[in-house]
Amino acid sequence: MADKFAIVTGASTGIGFELAHLAAKNGYDLLVVADEPLIDAAGSDFQQHGISVQSIEADLSTIDGVDRLLAAAQGRRIDVLCANAGRGLGNGFLEQPVADWRRVVDTNITGTLYLLQKVLKDMTARNEGKVLITGSIAGFIPGSFQAVYNGTKAFVDSFADAIRNELKEHDGVQITTLMPGPVETEFFHTAGMDDTSVGASESKSDPADVAKDGWDALMAGHAHIVSGWKNKVQAAVAHVTPAAVLAEQHRKMAEPGSASD
Repeated sequence: MADKFAIVTGASTGIGFELAHLAAKNGYDLLVVADEPLIDAAGSDFQQHGISVQSIEADLSTIDGVDRLLAAAQGRRIDVLCANAGRGLGNGFLEQPVADWRRVVDTNITGTLYLLQKVLKDMTARNEGKVLITGSIAGFIPGSFQAVYNGTKAFVDSFADAIRNELKEHDGVQITTLMPGPVETEFFHTAGMDDTSVGASESKSDPADVAKDGWDALMAGHAHIVSGWKNKVQAAVAHVTPAAVLAEQHRKMAEPGSASD
């Protein structure tokens, strides 16, 4: 066993998969989790770095799922938490089944907050630990045809800033928010957005690049990182653009059938 231990959520694919590789390369034993069987294959892949890996399939939209994850840590000190698990959902809000949009809220907000509260209590008690929270520049933009997802990311971005301030006296605890734009992952397919302009775009960010930006920012002690220069520009513009204009721009990206426009 290494003397460093990291938990990475949503680690079966995409940003989480790449974050887990970075943690392993940096000598952290891993506990990785996702809500799909692919997590076991991912866990085997991480072992190439010569560290101890435990993988668990759990639904982090539920309190029980988070408790199962924490129980799997077996009381080991958590040095790094990458709270990356998230879920998207496309189409118009009125067309979305309650169970679907509620799972987005419960994964992105409820499960994430519960995990953060549990882990940060231990970190603040010893005044040591690092947390990377995957937010999004979507949190700056009213997400027409992706309204629930963007709303959850607005919450996450804001929440991270708030608890960072609450815990500022615990200077040994680092909280960093990673805010990517669209990333080339299974996200858009899972969200039912293959026929949208953003879903079909070939200019999405590479998850390995996004993960490295987040990891480097966490290790450097930065509060935030917007990954990618185009996303930095978009985030800056979003702060000075009227909400109605942003919502219309997002509609052109995310409205069903917009891929053919």
